[in-house]
Amino acid sequence: MSATVLDGKKVSAEIRAELTERVERLTRTYRPPGLAVILAGHDPASEIYVRNKVKACAEAGIRSFQSTPAASVSTEELLVLVDSYNRNPEVDGILIQMPLPPQVDAQRILLSVDPSKDADGFHPLNVGNLVANRPGPRSCTPAGVMELLRRYEVPLAGRRAVVVGRSDIVGKPMALLLLHANATVTICHSRTKDLAHECSRAEILVAAMGKPALIDRSFIREGAVVIDVGINRITDRDEVHRLFQHDPARLQAFARSGSVVVGDVDPLSMIQRSSAYTPVPGGVGPLTIAMLLSNTVSLAEQHLLS
Repeated sequence: MSATVLDGKKVSAEIRAELTERVERLTRTYRPPGLAVILAGHDPASEIYVRNKVKACAEAGIRSFQSTPAASVSTEELLVLVDSYNRNPEVDGILIQMPLPPQVDAQRILLSVDPSKDADGFHPLNVGNLVANRPGPRSCTPAGVMELLRRYEVPLAGRRAVVVGRSDIVGKPMALLLLHANATVTICHSRTKDLAHECSRAEILVAAMGKPALIDRSFIREGAVVIDVGINRITDRDEVHRLFQHDPARLQAFARSGSVVVGDVDPLSMIQRSSAYTPVPGGVGPLTIAMLLSNTVSLAEQHLLS
């Protein structure tokens, strides 16, 4: 029996469609939800992400406020900018695109965001709400993974889940969300002894460490559900041919562009060993922006309807 592809594009489209009525209600009665995006400097990947987020907001009927301070911006200047959005009654959510320039104190900037406008769920107050399982915005990528699992009716209660990666943005909140869903959760990281053994025990395996195709078949329990959060661009021809020997379309794409995207899990191992998996691209990625929109609409409802 072939593995089920957990289609992030499909679920993202469902989430966005469900937001339409909520956005129209707010716009008709009050005003459109508003999301402020701060992009400091000229990181090419960040510029692409922000452009996609602004486009998604426009499609959803959410008003965007975009600021692009120079790469030389100081911490104090950014604090003033964040404060202006904190005080703007038409802004419901604030997103600080990471990474910030090296001279900026990123922690001070993130802490300066009003927790009730924290569209990313990164503020310590909202992290505390997550730990206590209280309402509040959740980190977008892990929240998207939970939506994906829910909509594909993947059972979680009582199942053994392993999260590889302990970042504040994905690994830690992912583990907490799975714990709140009554999974038995293990967090693995760079100091974990016998990582393959720990992973091979997982019924739900979440890979989020940013290491291209590190997780091979020896890590994957037969029939596991595999969630690949990684997005890594590789350019080595031999590596590409090793990983995508089963996928002529990806090899052709590499021949055209000289690079290809791979997750943290070896793609063929994932297909052969899992009962369900997220492809890369097209799995977890589309859900991150969908949940950012969802967080923004929820914050707007709190501001306007409560």
